[in-house]
Amino acid sequence: MSRNIETVNAYLDGFRKNDHEQILSCLTDDIEWTVFGAFHLTGKEAYDKAIDGPPELLDPPRLEVVRMVEQGDVVMAELTGTVERAAGGELRLSMAEVFVMRDGRIAERRAWVVELKENDHR
Repeated sequence: MSRNIETVNAYLDGFRKNDHEQILSCLTDDIEWTVFGAFHLTGKEAYDKAIDGPPELLDPPRLEVVRMVEQGDVVMAELTGTVERAAGGELRLSMAEVFVMRDGRIAERRAWVVELKENDHR
C-alpha cells in the first residue's frame, strides 16, 4: 500500500471516529476542500470547523470504501455513507472523492455527494 493510500485511509478512519486531530494530521496547512454544490474552504482552521457537518446530522458517519485508485499524486475513492439525522432516521449517501496529495498529505479534497432516497442508485 502506498503512502498516499495509507494517508487517505487514516483520514477516512478519523472521520469514522470523529477524531479531529487524526483528520487534521493528514492535511497540509493550506488544504482546500470543495464539496461541489455545497461549499469551498481553505486552511486547517476552516476545515476543522467544518468536520462535524451541519447540526441536523449526528457524528460520526459510517463510511465504506467501494474502491480506491491512485495515479501519481492523486487518490480517487468511491464511498458509501450513512449518518443519523438529529430529527430521526438516517441520511444515505454515495460519494466520489478526489484527494490531491503533496508529500504524503492531502493538499486538496474535492467531493461529489449524492443523497440516496430510494435504493443504492437513486
